[in-house]
Amino acid sequence: MAFGKTAGCLILAGAAIASAAQFPMRHEHWRGHCDGVLTVDEKGVSFAGPQKYSWSWQYRDIQQLKLSPDEVSVVTYEDSKLMPGRDRSYRFTGSVPAAELYALLKDRLDQRFVAALDGDATSLPAWTFPVKLLGHVKGSEGTLTIGGDTVVYSTAAKDASRTWRYSDIDNVSSSGPFELTVTTFEHEASLDRRSFHFALKERISEATYNAIWLQLQEKNGKIEAR
Repeated sequence: MAFGKTAGCLILAGAAIASAAQFPMRHEHWRGHCDGVLTVDEKGVSFAGPQKYSWSWQYRDIQQLKLSPDEVSVVTYEDSKLMPGRDRSYRFTGSVPAAELYALLKDRLDQRFVAALDGDATSLPAWTFPVKLLGHVKGSEGTLTIGGDTVVYSTAAKDASRTWRYSDIDNVSSSGPFELTVTTFEHEASLDRRSFHFALKERISEATYNAIWLQLQEKNGKIEAR
């Protein structure tokens, strides 16, 4: 997997899969920052910083956790004091052991986990499309791979890559042979869904789209597997 490299990280391993990770991170304040240690384990996520900058969240208290090679962000259910009507979020930056954290978190968090990573779309059948991800202001170009276990968007654009488990995806849709939309459970502003609109550089046939849609429905238990 093309995840980020790590410096100064302690991984506490079990027989095969890491059970906890501790690594130095920087908490980004509204003004300035502070340094501390971020811990992710079987109980939840915590940050130990100076004075009042220490927090601990059980997984049930995390509304969304976003993981990228240089950032971990946590959205809680707490009311934001600075932005009325919004929930409080915490942003930690630094060198993240992304591959280890993905393995640790993917089975502990459901649709609340956002993997802004370039991973592997494992198992067959698989479809790969050269695409452009359309954005509100600026898009990115890359490759969309739909595998038997995950759907992966790979791009060189910063923080634009995604690795979705099938359970992270609400639906796929298409308005034509050169467009594919992946609607996920990632939060966007006040919405509990985020749609990723891809312009396909190669035509997708109706048969291929139908096969992709059917595979998603079967994986998520919405229709009975063939």
